[in-house]
Amino acid sequence: MSTPSSRTIATTAPARVVGEPIVLCRRFLRVLIFILLHVSLASARDLALVSNKSNAIGELTVPELVKLCKAQTQHWPDGKPVTFIMRSPDLPEMQMVLGKVYGMSGKELDSLIVTSRRERPAHPALLVAASDDELVDKVASTPGAIGVVDVYSINGSVAVLKIAGKLPLQPGYFLHGN
Repeated sequence: MSTPSSRTIATTAPARVVGEPIVLCRRFLRVLIFILLHVSLASARDLALVSNKSNAIGELTVPELVKLCKAQTQHWPDGKPVTFIMRSPDLPEMQMVLGKVYGMSGKELDSLIVTSRRERPAHPALLVAASDDELVDKVASTPGAIGVVDVYSINGSVAVLKIAGKLPLQPGYFLHGN
Protein backbone atom coordinates (compact mmCIF):
# COMPACT_ATOMS: atom_id res chain seq x y z
CA MET A 1 0.00 0.00 0.00
CA SER A 2 1.41 3.35 -0.90
CA THR A 3 1.09 6.36 1.24
CA PRO A 4 0.37 9.82 -0.09
CA SER A 5 3.83 10.97 0.89
CA SER A 6 5.46 8.23 -1.14
CA ARG A 7 3.68 9.13 -4.36
CA THR A 8 5.55 11.31 -6.77
CA ILE A 9 3.77 13.73 -8.95
CA ALA A 10 5.27 14.02 -12.36
CA THR A 11 5.37 17.53 -13.75
CA THR A 12 6.18 17.64 -17.36
CA ALA A 13 6.15 20.49 -19.79
CA PRO A 14 3.31 20.42 -22.27
CA ALA A 15 4.22 18.48 -25.35
CA ARG A 16 4.80 20.55 -28.45
CA VAL A 17 2.47 19.72 -31.24
CA VAL A 18 3.96 19.43 -34.68
CA GLY A 19 2.89 22.50 -36.65
CA GLU A 20 2.25 24.67 -33.58
CA PRO A 21 4.51 27.49 -34.84
CA ILE A 22 2.45 27.62 -38.05
CA VAL A 23 -0.78 27.89 -36.07
CA LEU A 24 0.66 30.69 -33.93
CA CYS A 25 1.92 32.49 -37.02
CA ARG A 26 -1.53 32.27 -38.64
CA ARG A 27 -3.19 33.64 -35.52
CA PHE A 28 -0.70 36.49 -35.38
CA LEU A 29 -1.30 37.31 -39.06
CA ARG A 30 -5.09 37.28 -38.58
CA VAL A 31 -4.84 39.69 -35.66
CA LEU A 32 -2.42 41.91 -37.59
CA ILE A 33 -4.70 42.02 -40.65
CA PHE A 34 -7.70 42.78 -38.42
CA ILE A 35 -5.87 45.70 -36.81
CA LEU A 36 -4.60 47.07 -40.13
CA LEU A 37 -8.08 46.94 -41.67
CA HIS A 38 -9.58 48.82 -38.75
CA VAL A 39 -6.86 51.45 -38.84
CA SER A 40 -7.31 51.99 -42.58
CA LEU A 41 -11.10 52.14 -42.24
CA ALA A 42 -10.78 54.65 -39.42
CA SER A 43 -8.68 56.92 -41.63
CA ALA A 44 -11.08 56.57 -44.58
CA ARG A 45 -13.60 59.14 -43.43
CA ASP A 46 -16.76 59.79 -45.33
CA LEU A 47 -17.41 63.48 -45.63
CA ALA A 48 -20.68 65.26 -46.25
CA LEU A 49 -21.62 68.63 -47.65
CA VAL A 50 -23.82 70.45 -45.16
CA SER A 51 -25.68 73.72 -45.45
CA ASN A 52 -27.27 76.36 -43.28
CA LYS A 53 -30.96 75.49 -43.11
CA SER A 54 -31.96 78.91 -44.48
CA ASN A 55 -30.20 78.19 -47.79
CA ALA A 56 -32.74 77.33 -50.47
CA ILE A 57 -30.62 74.63 -52.05
CA GLY A 58 -30.73 70.86 -51.72
CA GLU A 59 -28.23 69.73 -54.32
CA LEU A 60 -25.09 70.90 -56.11
CA THR A 61 -23.29 69.64 -59.17
CA VAL A 62 -19.58 68.96 -58.87
CA PRO A 63 -18.64 72.07 -60.94
CA GLU A 64 -20.91 74.23 -58.72
CA LEU A 65 -19.26 72.79 -55.61
CA VAL A 66 -15.79 73.53 -56.98
CA LYS A 67 -16.75 77.15 -57.72
CA LEU A 68 -18.18 77.59 -54.22
CA CYS A 69 -15.13 76.04 -52.57
CA LYS A 70 -12.73 78.22 -54.56
CA ALA A 71 -14.71 81.39 -53.72
CA GLN A 72 -15.55 81.89 -57.40
CA THR A 73 -19.28 82.07 -56.59
CA GLN A 74 -19.80 85.01 -54.25
CA HIS A 75 -23.59 84.96 -53.69
CA TRP A 76 -26.50 82.55 -53.67
CA PRO A 77 -29.42 83.26 -56.05
CA ASP A 78 -31.29 84.91 -53.14
CA GLY A 79 -28.41 87.39 -52.63
CA LYS A 80 -26.88 85.90 -49.45
CA PRO A 81 -23.08 85.82 -49.48
CA VAL A 82 -21.60 82.34 -49.80
CA THR A 83 -19.28 81.15 -47.04
CA PHE A 84 -17.51 77.83 -47.39
CA ILE A 85 -16.31 76.37 -44.08
CA MET A 86 -13.78 73.54 -43.91
CA ARG A 87 -11.29 71.90 -41.62
CA SER A 88 -7.59 72.72 -41.90
CA PRO A 89 -6.11 71.76 -45.29
CA ASP A 90 -3.22 70.13 -43.39
CA LEU A 91 -5.42 67.40 -41.88
CA PRO A 92 -5.25 63.92 -43.45
CA GLU A 93 -9.03 63.78 -44.03
CA MET A 94 -8.84 66.98 -46.07
CA GLN A 95 -6.35 65.53 -48.54
CA MET A 96 -9.20 63.94 -50.49
CA VAL A 97 -10.98 67.31 -50.68
CA LEU A 98 -7.76 69.02 -51.77
CA GLY A 99 -7.39 66.57 -54.63
CA LYS A 100 -11.00 66.12 -55.75
CA VAL A 101 -12.37 69.61 -55.21
CA TYR A 102 -9.47 72.05 -55.22
CA GLY A 103 -6.83 70.31 -57.32
CA MET A 104 -4.15 72.20 -55.40
CA SER A 105 -1.74 71.81 -52.51
CA GLY A 106 -2.43 72.83 -48.94
CA LYS A 107 -0.13 75.85 -49.28
CA GLU A 108 -1.99 77.05 -52.37
CA LEU A 109 -5.29 76.66 -50.53
CA ASP A 110 -3.92 78.59 -47.55
CA SER A 111 -3.08 81.44 -49.94
CA LEU A 112 -6.61 81.31 -51.39
CA ILE A 113 -8.08 81.50 -47.87
CA VAL A 114 -5.98 84.58 -47.03
CA THR A 115 -6.99 86.25 -50.31
CA SER A 116 -10.69 85.57 -49.68
CA ARG A 117 -10.41 87.20 -46.24
CA ARG A 118 -8.86 90.32 -47.75
CA GLU A 119 -11.57 90.61 -50.39
CA ARG A 120 -14.47 90.22 -47.93
CA PRO A 121 -13.21 91.01 -44.43
CA ALA A 122 -16.69 91.34 -42.88
CA HIS A 123 -17.96 88.07 -44.34
CA PRO A 124 -15.06 85.90 -45.66
CA ALA A 125 -15.78 83.48 -48.47
CA LEU A 126 -13.60 80.75 -46.92
CA LEU A 127 -13.28 79.87 -43.24
CA VAL A 128 -11.39 77.15 -41.38
CA ALA A 129 -12.88 75.47 -38.31
CA ALA A 130 -10.82 73.86 -35.56
CA SER A 131 -13.11 70.83 -35.14
CA ASP A 132 -16.05 69.12 -36.83
CA ASP A 133 -18.36 70.31 -34.04
CA GLU A 134 -17.21 73.90 -34.51
CA LEU A 135 -17.71 73.55 -38.27
CA VAL A 136 -21.29 72.35 -37.85
CA ASP A 137 -22.00 75.17 -35.38
CA LYS A 138 -20.55 77.79 -37.76
CA VAL A 139 -22.57 76.48 -40.72
CA ALA A 140 -25.73 76.41 -38.60
CA SER A 141 -25.22 79.99 -37.37
CA THR A 142 -24.04 81.61 -40.63
CA PRO A 143 -26.71 82.35 -43.26
CA GLY A 144 -25.40 81.35 -46.68
CA ALA A 145 -22.81 78.94 -45.25
CA ILE A 146 -21.96 75.46 -46.44
CA GLY A 147 -19.22 73.14 -45.23
CA VAL A 148 -17.59 69.76 -45.54
CA VAL A 149 -17.71 67.67 -42.38
CA ASP A 150 -17.37 64.06 -41.25
CA VAL A 151 -20.77 62.36 -41.70
CA TYR A 152 -20.82 61.24 -38.08
CA SER A 153 -20.62 64.85 -36.86
CA ILE A 154 -23.85 65.92 -38.56
CA ASN A 155 -26.73 66.95 -36.32
CA GLY A 156 -30.18 68.45 -36.85
CA SER A 157 -28.92 72.04 -36.96
CA VAL A 158 -27.73 71.72 -40.58
CA ALA A 159 -29.11 70.34 -43.84
CA VAL A 160 -27.24 67.67 -45.81
CA LEU A 161 -26.82 68.49 -49.49
CA LYS A 162 -26.71 66.06 -52.37
CA ILE A 163 -23.74 66.23 -54.70
CA ALA A 164 -24.52 65.17 -58.27
CA GLY A 165 -27.75 63.53 -57.10
CA LYS A 166 -26.21 61.43 -54.32
CA LEU A 167 -26.23 61.66 -50.54
CA PRO A 168 -23.36 60.67 -48.23
CA LEU A 169 -22.87 56.91 -47.81
CA GLN A 170 -24.57 56.20 -51.15
CA PRO A 171 -22.34 54.41 -53.67
CA GLY A 172 -20.61 56.90 -55.94
CA TYR A 173 -20.95 59.88 -53.57
CA PHE A 174 -18.35 62.46 -54.57
CA LEU A 175 -16.86 62.95 -51.08
CA HIS A 176 -16.64 59.26 -50.20
CA GLY A 177 -13.34 58.57 -48.40
CA ASN A 178 -10.78 56.36 -50.19
